Amino acid sequence: MADERERRSALDDLEQRIRAARGPEHTGGKESGDGPARGSGMGLGMRISVEMVVTVAVGAGIGYLLDAWLGTAPLLMIVFLFLGAAAGVSNVYRVVQGLDEGVGLGRAIEAKRRQEAAEAEARTAQTGALSSRERDDDRSGSG
Repeated sequence: MADERERRSALDDLEQRIRAARGPEHTGGKESGDGPARGSGMGLGMRISVEMVVTVAVGAGIGYLLDAWLGTAPLLMIVFLFLGAAAGVSNVYRVVQGLDEGVGLGRAIEAKRRQEAAEAEARTAQTGALSSRERDDDRSGSG
């Protein structure tokens, strides 16, 4: 009976060490391509795409309206099209560099990273404490 308990505790310890070594992306039986990391990457890609398309369209629209009002045919539309593209590239650069904390996305991503790091550290500390406690129990029980 005691031998079975020792084997079970050794297996549990081994399982916890394997989980800690694999990291959080391998827990829960999901493939590494699934989960929040993939979702946030896809969301970031969609945001970048939308920002590029919208800024170019808004620039072209402003240029078209000014051309219609001032009678300067395609000149202002072309100028504002390029200004819209430049604004889009600037927005994409801000998003990728994490400089868009004004809208909260950069701050949210950084907070999530800190939380995940703290959880991983807590799991590692807990696993180490359990392992040392089990070793102490084994030593005191056998001695």
